[in-house]
This record gives sequence, C-alpha cells and structure tokens, in this order.
Amino acid sequence: MNLTLYVWRQASAASAGRLSRYEAADLSPDMSFLELLDVVNERLTRQGEAPIAFDHDCREGICGSCGLMINGVAHGPLKATATCQLHLRSFRDGATIYIEPWRARAFPVLRDLVVDRTAFDRIIAAGGFVGVSTGSAPDANSLPVPKTDADLAMDAAQCIGCGACVAACPNASAMLFTAAKVGHLALLPQGQPERMRRALGMVQQMDAEGFGGCTWHGECMEACPKEISIDWIARLYRDYIRASATRPERVAVEVAL
Repeated sequence: MNLTLYVWRQASAASAGRLSRYEAADLSPDMSFLELLDVVNERLTRQGEAPIAFDHDCREGICGSCGLMINGVAHGPLKATATCQLHLRSFRDGATIYIEPWRARAFPVLRDLVVDRTAFDRIIAAGGFVGVSTGSAPDANSLPVPKTDADLAMDAAQCIGCGACVAACPNASAMLFTAAKVGHLALLPQGQPERMRRALGMVQQMDAEGFGGCTWHGECMEACPKEISIDWIARLYRDYIRASATRPERVAVEVAL
C-alpha cells in the first residue's frame, strides 16, 4: 500500500503548528495505524529529521493513550476501535489521511500529536475513588452485589479515559467520561458512602478544567472505543441534582471559590 499523510507538527505548546505532508510507501495492509507512524518515524530518523511525537503504551486497546483524530474522526473510521486497533486495510490504497491531535481547550497540545490529558486525572482525584477498606479479595467478594448491577457497573468501568468523547463532542464536553467514572461506583456498595460528594466534586472539577457543557449530541457515544452509552450521563444528572438538593451548602461554597 501507498498512503499520503498530512500530520500535525508542533514543536511545543508555545509554538505554532502546521500540517506536514509525508509519503508512506510499501506498507502492509495488516499494519496497525501506530505501526504506520513507527515506519514513518524510522524513515524520518534516517533522514535526520525529528520523528512525529505521539502517545502510545499497551497497543491493545486498553490503556487509552493512543487517541488521534484520523480524517476528522476520533480514533478513525471504525466503531468500537481504538487507534492502536485500527489497521491499514481500513483505508484504500493511495488514500490521503489527515492525522491530528485531540482538539479541546482542556487538552492543550504539548508536541505534535501529544496532548495534555491530566485534566482527567484531576477529575478522578476529585472523587473517583472509594474511601472504605474493602479488605482482601475474599472480604470484598463477600459483599452481595446483584448480577444486573455488577454487569452494568462493568459496562461503565470499561472506560479507558482516552478522551475520544471530548474530541468528538462539538462542545468538548467530558460528561461521558465523568458519568462513567461516577456511575460504576454508584452501583456498588463500596461506592455509596461518598456517592453524593463524588457526583458534586467530579462535575465541578470537570467544569473548572474548562470542558464544555453537554447538549446531548451523542457524538461522544459514537466515538467511544468501548461504546459507553450516554444513558450514563442521564444517571449522572440524577445523582448531581439529588446531591445539589441535599448538600446545597457545598455547592454554594465551591461555586464561590
């Protein structure tokens, strides 16, 4: 296969970026998309040019670090597929492909295709945990959880925090990510003591990070490689409204801050 690539190059967060053209020849259709970038980088390195910076780790669709905009679509043309799981056979021979980083104010570009996603870490730190001791594995397993709740919680817990929901949303909202992280804990007994505080804290941190509001476009669900449903956003709204009604003093204080 032969492909023409237009890749976003940006030396640093403070510098201007641009799309640079690269010709990629003699490619195997069985290559993953990240292997394509590896090949291009090998050629750039041999020519004495700076390689393209991009995030990657497990390359198995688990870690969520490989997010890219491919022809304007988060993670590329296939549904339920992370960038590292996308193969070149999904494109026609001779195709032109545009590769860009996530575009969101809360995800500033650091270099080339790498963005700063630590805003997600701060949302998790605002409440995405439990403060009770679960004991050893047998102790934790002794807590009865209905299978329907356990299965539903696992649906939300599949979120890998890649940020595709933010990149796909016209408002750059992080509601799907936040809802998944709030929702799976809300279904488990270990998550109940901090349930209301968690909903308030994580939503308010999300707003503080500069993510946009949710206007129910549904693009987040379409882009999610784990197919997290926007039903979780509705669940988050219910918990947030309930928490706001039962803990109005916390809302007033944190908004004032």
